[in-house]
Parts: sequence; structure tokens; C-alpha cells
Amino acid sequence: MNNKIDQSRIPQHVAIIMDGNGRWAKLHGKERVFGHQEGVVSVRTVVEAAAEIGIKYLTLYTFSTENWKRPQAEVDALMALMVEAVKRETGDLIRQNVRLLTIGDLSRLPKETSNNLRWSIEQTSACTGLHLVLALSYSSRWEITEASKQISIDVKNGELQPENVTEHLLSKYMTTKDIPDPDLLIRTGGERRISNFLMWQLSYAELYFTDTYWPDFREESLYESIVDYQSRERRFGKTGEQIQHENKSNP
Repeated sequence: MNNKIDQSRIPQHVAIIMDGNGRWAKLHGKERVFGHQEGVVSVRTVVEAAAEIGIKYLTLYTFSTENWKRPQAEVDALMALMVEAVKRETGDLIRQNVRLLTIGDLSRLPKETSNNLRWSIEQTSACTGLHLVLALSYSSRWEITEASKQISIDVKNGELQPENVTEHLLSKYMTTKDIPDPDLLIRTGGERRISNFLMWQLSYAELYFTDTYWPDFREESLYESIVDYQSRERRFGKTGEQIQHENKSNP
């Protein structure tokens, strides 16, 4: 499948909702945490494949604000797994020239998890290849609410005039202010919704849904999603005729 990818049309930013870990574990007669452990293998594989084909940003919906409502034992296991994975994978990220970033309400993370993430972010800060963005304790409603609060504070303090609030300015208040909007959203596990993930940023992204559970989503699955993305015409509100004319004018 890799040889079917048009290298001139690689999406700059791919975002993934990694769904189906628990159902995959149940299917195999295992506890839910086993699915999350196997999901880490998929993360490693997909990160390597994304870097290899030239994707610049890869954002993974790792833990949502709603996930805090899950059974405490599962939350604890996920946090411990995250600490272990970060410690183990940082060396490989550096070797692959992958820079780690995070978005979300990190103040809610356990201290050990937060410290290990900060350490890995610092260790990979000089890397210039793929930017791997982990969305942790993240939700779009939280992000948009926090951005609105900060704008209100700046208006109240006289640092910003209400008439100067634009879409572009609001984007600068988002946690993704230094990250381009996703070109492609992938959701595994058979669900057909975006679940409070990057709602502002996904306005013009192409959506790709697959029944494949995340622990079974590997490099070939990523390649298939890229090929499907490249088969689409991205119009951004324009007509197909306009896009075709622009492509002819700018070969």
C-alpha cells in the first residue's frame, strides 16, 4: 500500500482518535488494560510509519477529560502505562528525530506522569522531524472555554478590543496555536463521531472512519487512510471547477 501513496500530497497534519482498546481486549478474553498495552505497540508502529512517509504533525487523542470518569483502577493503570511508555520510548523518539508535544489540561495529571512528560518534551525539544502531539486530559469544550476566559481577561484589562476578536485571533488562544490544523482525522474502532476532539481545528479536515480496533491499526492501516485521503478533492468552500482551475494554474 505504501507504493500507492502520492508523496507530493502527504497530509501535513494527521489526528487520530485511538478507539477500541477495551473492546479489542474483551474480544480476546483479556482485561481492558491489556488492550491499552497493545495499543502502545500501535502507537510506536504508526509514529514510525508517519515519520517515514513525511507527515509533519501527528496528534493522538490519548486521554480525554471525559476519561477521568472511568473506573479509578483503569485510570490508574493508564497513567502508569503512560509513565512507562514515555520512559521507554524517549530514546527511540530522539533517534527518529521526533519531537514530543502535549495539549490539554495537564494540571490534572498525576505528578509522576506530568514530570515524565516534561522530561521527554525537554529531551526531544531539539528534534526537527515529526511532531508527535499527545492530547492528554483534553477536550475541545475545555479548550474553547479556556480561550474565551483568557480573551475576556485581556479585554477587561484593556489589552484587547472586542472588535479585534477574529477567527484568526481566537486560534492564537488555543492550545494548538503553534500547530497547523489537521488535514486528516482518523478514528478507529467503528464509531462515527469526533467525541469533543479538536472541534475548532477540524473544521475542514477530511474524516476517515475504520472498524479496525486501535490495537490492530498498524502501518498498512495508516497507508490505506492516506491513500483514501488523497482520493478526495479538498475544496474549502470553493467549487470543484475552481479547484481544478487553480491546480492547472499552479502545477
